[in-house]
Amino acid sequence: MRFGLLGPLTVRGEAVGSGKVRSLLAALLMRPGRVVPCEDLKLALWGDEPPASATASLHNHVARLRRLLGDEDRVRAVPPGYVLRVDPGELDTQVFEAHARVALAAHNRGDWPVVAEESAAALALWRGAPLGGLYDPADGEPALAQRLTETRLLVLEWKYEAELRLGRHEAIGPELAALTTEFPLREAFHRQLMLVLHRTGRQAEALAVHQRLRRTLVEELGVDPGPAVREAHEEVLREPAARTGLPAPAQLPPGPAHFTGRAHVVAGLRAALARRRCEPVGPVVPQQATGAVRDGAGRPDAFAALAALAGPAAPVAVVRTTAAPAARPSTPVAVVTGMAGVGKSALALHVAHTLREDFPDGQLYVNLRGATPGLTALPPIQALAALLHALGVDPRQVPDTPDAASALLRSRLAPTRTLLVLDDAASAAQVRPLLPAGDGCAVVVTSRSPLAALDGAARFPLTPMTAAESLGLLRAVSGRQLADGAARLVELCGRLPLALRVTAARLAARHALSPDALAGLLDAEDGRLDHLEYDDLSVRRSLAVALGALDSDAALALRRLGALDLPSYEVPVMARLMGVTEARTGAALDRLVEVALLEEISYGRYTPHDLVRDYARELAAQDDGRESAVECALRWYAESARQNGLLVSPPDREGPARVPDPVGDAAPFPDLAAALAWGDREVPAVLTLTERYAHTSPTVFLLVRAYFSHLQYRGRYGALRHLNRFVLTAARASGDREAQAHALSDLAGANFLASRIEESLALNDEATALWEELGERRRTQRALANRGMLLERLGRHAEAAEALERSIGLARELDDAYGEAIILSHLGNLHEHTDARVAIGYHERSLAAGCRIGSELLAHTAHCNIGYALIKLGEWATAVGHFEEARRILGEHGDWHGRAQSGVGLVRVLGELGRTEAAYATCAVLLDQAIERCDSYTEGLARREYGRLDRAAGRPAEARAQWERALAVLEGRDGKAHGEVAALLAGLTCSELV
Repeated sequence: MRFGLLGPLTVRGEAVGSGKVRSLLAALLMRPGRVVPCEDLKLALWGDEPPASATASLHNHVARLRRLLGDEDRVRAVPPGYVLRVDPGELDTQVFEAHARVALAAHNRGDWPVVAEESAAALALWRGAPLGGLYDPADGEPALAQRLTETRLLVLEWKYEAELRLGRHEAIGPELAALTTEFPLREAFHRQLMLVLHRTGRQAEALAVHQRLRRTLVEELGVDPGPAVREAHEEVLREPAARTGLPAPAQLPPGPAHFTGRAHVVAGLRAALARRRCEPVGPVVPQQATGAVRDGAGRPDAFAALAALAGPAAPVAVVRTTAAPAARPSTPVAVVTGMAGVGKSALALHVAHTLREDFPDGQLYVNLRGATPGLTALPPIQALAALLHALGVDPRQVPDTPDAASALLRSRLAPTRTLLVLDDAASAAQVRPLLPAGDGCAVVVTSRSPLAALDGAARFPLTPMTAAESLGLLRAVSGRQLADGAARLVELCGRLPLALRVTAARLAARHALSPDALAGLLDAEDGRLDHLEYDDLSVRRSLAVALGALDSDAALALRRLGALDLPSYEVPVMARLMGVTEARTGAALDRLVEVALLEEISYGRYTPHDLVRDYARELAAQDDGRESAVECALRWYAESARQNGLLVSPPDREGPARVPDPVGDAAPFPDLAAALAWGDREVPAVLTLTERYAHTSPTVFLLVRAYFSHLQYRGRYGALRHLNRFVLTAARASGDREAQAHALSDLAGANFLASRIEESLALNDEATALWEELGERRRTQRALANRGMLLERLGRHAEAAEALERSIGLARELDDAYGEAIILSHLGNLHEHTDARVAIGYHERSLAAGCRIGSELLAHTAHCNIGYALIKLGEWATAVGHFEEARRILGEHGDWHGRAQSGVGLVRVLGELGRTEAAYATCAVLLDQAIERCDSYTEGLARREYGRLDRAAGRPAEARAQWERALAVLEGRDGKAHGEVAALLAGLTCSELV
């Protein structure tokens, strides 16, 4: 919403048509946010003789005003009248007066660039006589209009004073000439016109202005001009003004021909370079002025208008600077950073060209050569000499020392509004001596480094362009109307502007080269950089410059990144790749971040851009130590996964360790939470390493075995199956029968967890044969126990009993209490088909064994199985306690398979007990977690229970929808569960669905 009183009354920039509504709105706007009594509003609408129906008519006009504003709450009835809500920045008179206050404060302290900026902003709001058309001139001008008019004249005086102080004489002469004619008694405008004429070499005309003013004052008022005018007269008489013949420097190189996108960054950079040095923090805070306004031309009456800006009886206001002015430089400095080829210089030059009119005293440009092929960084003294020469300083007068030359530069720039572009800086130390002190200037610096030591600078880190921006740049530079299918080409360029420009240049040069053909060339990762070179544009050369500037550790880190080629990296694995300490590794990676060759995506975790990754691979291919470095990294990963597994599934409580023997030198995790966090972060890395090295390094077999417990605990069954399929194929190719047996067993377990029972049984039987062949009795016993469990799930009860009897016999021979407890659990599940009470007895024996051993998993499983047996008996109230205890044992973040099984049972019994709200809440969480893990089996079971709850709640259509989705996800998994859902669907009657 915008209200306008500086001219004819407007709302949202449009005139208000209705006369009464216009008068009502004006009366409310003159006291924004304050209650205007009804009697005052009637006076504004009808004068001294309101009609008898004035009160009712006023209500009607208020209703029309509310409709006009489109907001019923804008105008509220508050006894004894109405109040109009006006938010900050909505009323032009308030915005005008706020700018005037800032201009006054800047005027008091001599901050002329801010005076000019704020005055111009205030005057730009002026559309004509304030309150135009809202009063009869014969009745006299309202006090508000008088105050605003006088304030405008003061703001004009300040504006022209600032222009004079900043040396901008030529443009303001005609305006001042017109004002002296319009206001023949206003001394300030005459004084300013005299100085403009004098300083532009028109001394005689300046003296004529003084003579005309003096004559008018003497004839009409009987007084002579005041001291400010007399001082200006003496200056004119004293000497002719010196005029410089040097044009303002305009050194900016041409801007990019096809600048595209980055609208938010451009806007932010423009705002940073043109920001006000006197921005109020929060509301404007008035404080007592410490001195008179300078060059006020002896007009004490002017201060009444300024006092009114702050409200009745308020002192003249000045605006405080920020709370800690020392922390913010007076000159705005913006630092544009980013990797090679990301478009830093293009952005800086584009913005600099758009700001030329804001910096009329010149634009300076220096290439500091921080990353220029074949050249060293430009020393500060040379950069200072170049800048001073551009400002007209004789080379013989440039000081020899950087400090003296820097001081001279600051002196030359202090009274000017000049923009400096310092391109391709190497360090903050190189930039610091080149910074001006004048707050009319601004500086934009580009660098691959963030220049963090450059205090107070606004930083703009550039990342690759968006897909839409990238496509726009390709179209603009190539001159082709590329279809949206060129998005593949965009991604192969990494959305990096330099790569996009090279690609566009190739498309422009060869019209027969189609985007698809070029994408095919770029798709071959090993040669992608070969196709990102054209003429003097080259991604590889740009990255090579960055490499050449690195210290030896950082260069080694970049090479070894390409050796392992992971999605992301942490310090410990990089230390193994580099063969140095973690402290040195961390410093090397930080250096790569500083020059934008790496991005720190979270604390201590790094990733390169795709094209940097290609370049690192090229470097690694020439590295003789590549293979040994990769093996060291693989061993570290395997040992870290082993340490993870020891915490996730402690062998002293959860049976024999399923992790391999020690593999490398990774440190143990401090606790389970740290182990789980590491395991979660490294899923992409383990997948990548397995796919890439399973056929060349047996260490990968150990890594995947060690990682099983983590993925099982987290419910990542798809990842488990994927990894073990790779390992099984590689183990078969290598002829390693023990590795094959481990992979078969783990792949069988992954399929069981995903409820792929028949696949799991086939794999388990193959593993069992191998374990027997290898003489591994303990592993044979576990495989037989698994066979019995799987057969029971398939309904092959006699075969299941046989396998379990063999397994329990082996467990007793081996004195394996844990293995025996597991078999008791399986036997309980088997007996549940014939006698649930007998089944509970087996489960209670398994529970007792679990408690003796201290196994949380056995205890949880026993409680869960007892709960399901009680469901079969219909003992819902007793069952709920066992399911709740099972969930308590595992907690919110325990083994996913166990949590899922006990969660499904708990939902069922809560629903049967009529605890519908708790059942729905538990089921909703379970369903969300299953979907998050891509656990289709648990999703199907959760939807089955959701449907039961919906049907019981009288929502059969919702129940049918849940069961239909459950059928779809359970297809080909658990035949029993699938048949159960099909029966539930079939049981829905037509009358229920009507």
